[in-house]
Amino acid sequence: MSKPSDFAIRSATDADVTVILDLIRQLAEYERAPNDVVATEELLRENLFGAHPAAEVLLGEEAGAAVGFALFFHNFSTWIGRRGLYLEDLFVQPDARGQGYGRALLVRLAEIAQERDCGRMEWAVLDWNDPAIQFYRKIGAKPNEEWTIFRLTRDGISELAAAPKRRQRATSRER
Repeated sequence: MSKPSDFAIRSATDADVTVILDLIRQLAEYERAPNDVVATEELLRENLFGAHPAAEVLLGEEAGAAVGFALFFHNFSTWIGRRGLYLEDLFVQPDARGQGYGRALLVRLAEIAQERDCGRMEWAVLDWNDPAIQFYRKIGAKPNEEWTIFRLTRDGISELAAAPKRRQRATSRER
């Protein structure tokens, strides 16, 4: 076991894409969805470090080796009138858990949220992941039980985007 002083957090760079993808695959394995990862190094490089980055990544390293990551981006609250920090994924490898690394990553994210004047931090957790839920409650996070998350996948997005075109074609045929 490494000493806590062997743990460091840093912003990922494009040179870390292979490591990031490996951690994403480990997270998918933990979340019982190993076959759902379709991300590639090329997609991550383009979308995390390209001309218009969609998200940022913090790497948690123990003695120089990545043992965890946090991937986050900004959203916006119309009611608060400020951007927020949305944590898409937080993962620490199982053999590195229990040493405060997940908490350290969350603390760094809270610092970033403060530095950027964010109105809130939010994330989702699988309802079966009791260790994560208990961990989040322990740091003072509260579940938002009034909201249900909805999702459209690529196929659903395509279908919805095509709906007005289908309706327009139907209307012009009726004339």
